[in-house]
Amino acid sequence: MEHKTKLIVRGGGDLASGVIHRLYRCGYRVLVLECRRPSAIRRKVSFGEAVYDGTSCVEGVTGRRITEVSECQNVWDNGEIPVLVDESGEAVRELRPDALIDAILAKRNLGTTREMAPLTVALGPGFEAGKDVDFVIETQRGHNLARIISAGPAAPNTGVPGVIAGYGKERVIHSPAAGTMHNCFKIGDIVQKDQIIAMVDETPVKASLTGVLRGILRDSYKVPEGMKIADIDPRREQKKNCNTISDKARCIAGSVVEVLLANGVLP
Repeated sequence: MEHKTKLIVRGGGDLASGVIHRLYRCGYRVLVLECRRPSAIRRKVSFGEAVYDGTSCVEGVTGRRITEVSECQNVWDNGEIPVLVDESGEAVRELRPDALIDAILAKRNLGTTREMAPLTVALGPGFEAGKDVDFVIETQRGHNLARIISAGPAAPNTGVPGVIAGYGKERVIHSPAAGTMHNCFKIGDIVQKDQIIAMVDETPVKASLTGVLRGILRDSYKVPEGMKIADIDPRREQKKNCNTISDKARCIAGSVVEVLLANGVLP
């Protein structure tokens, strides 16, 4: 069955990809807009990786890099998701989507406006519902995760990851220096606390705790000092889930679909 509803999702990281995957499964035709150098940590579940590799696969769904909006139809006809490098959203004017979802998660607005589509949605802090976009979806873990906000902003960014198995900020590793990543482990590996998991040029990056390397930037990626570069899950049994969409992403995806359906944007 051909579905005529067209959506644009800005961003192709892991949370965005959970939303994109759900929209695809619901029958929407989605165009993903990405930056030139995506920096997803959970690369195994990020459609944005197609920017580097030409294609990406998330739970059986393929994203395919395109260079022109005109290529979208062929990709959709083949049952895949087009991914276009377009940092400023130029494709919006050409595609004229029925709805636009900003899932960049930059903690600030990088240019999304309500004029971009009949319905606009943004994930997380940096947006005010009713002003910057029509709706904001809460992304902070806790009781209000995935709450649909029709007026006002999401909770402000705390800079501290949600607590899992008693660990919060320890789960996330930031670059100790500026330079180029040289990975010593791959996603899904079990690492020990203080083990060197990567080098940034000549500076070692040590594991902050023992657990599963849930995500790490691409090898050879150039990073500034302080950038988030890796994520460790203290629960070893989560090794099997390094290649699957997270509970948080699925929860947020459900709210995005709810907003679309409640506002008449049907697949």
